[in-house]
Amino acid sequence: MDPADQTRLIEATELAHRWHASQVRKGTAIPYISHLLQVQGLVLEHGGDAEQAVAGLLHDSLEDAETPAEARERAASIEARFGAGALAIVRDCTDTADDEAGADKGPWRERKQRYLAQLAAAPERSLLVAACDKLHNLNALMWDVEAHGADYLDRFNAGPAEQLWYFDSVVAIAEGRVPARLQNELSARVESFRVLVG
Repeated sequence: MDPADQTRLIEATELAHRWHASQVRKGTAIPYISHLLQVQGLVLEHGGDAEQAVAGLLHDSLEDAETPAEARERAASIEARFGAGALAIVRDCTDTADDEAGADKGPWRERKQRYLAQLAAAPERSLLVAACDKLHNLNALMWDVEAHGADYLDRFNAGPAEQLWYFDSVVAIAEGRVPARLQNELSARVESFRVLVG
C-alpha cells in the first residue's frame, strides 16, 4: 500500500471514530468502531483496495446519522475527502432511504428488501464490502447466540427466520460476484447459523 493510500486509511479511521465513538454494538458494551475496523480488515484480506477499505470503515456512516441533513453532510464529506467512488460504495452498503435517519427508519423487512434489490444491482466493488460487512455481522450474531442462547436474538428487529432469509438472500446475490473464499466463508457461516438457531 503506497503512502497516499495509507494516509487515506488513517484519515478514514479518524473520521469513523469521530462519527461512531459513542456507539456500542446492539445489546453489548462493545464499541461499534470494532465492527468497522474488522470490516475494513476483511475487505483488505479478501483483495479489496484502499478505496474499498475506506468504504468498509465508513459503510454505516450514512444510515447511522441522526438526521437526513447530517447524512447529507457526511456524504458530502466522504466524497470531498475520498472521492465519488468511495461514496458510491458507502451508498450501496446503506439500507436507509434519503429521508430516513436515527430512530426514524422504515420497518426492518421493508428496508432489507430495498437493500437487497440495491445490492443485486450494485457493482462487484460494492458487493465485496457488503459481503465483508455481513460476514462480520453474522460472526457477531453467532458468538452472541453461542454465549447467551437463542433468546439473545429477541433484542433485534428480526427473529431467526427473518435473519436467515436475509443472509440467504445476501449469499445468493453475492454468488460468483465476490472472491470464492469470501463466498465460501459467508455461505458456511449462514449454514452454521441455521443449525445454531434450529
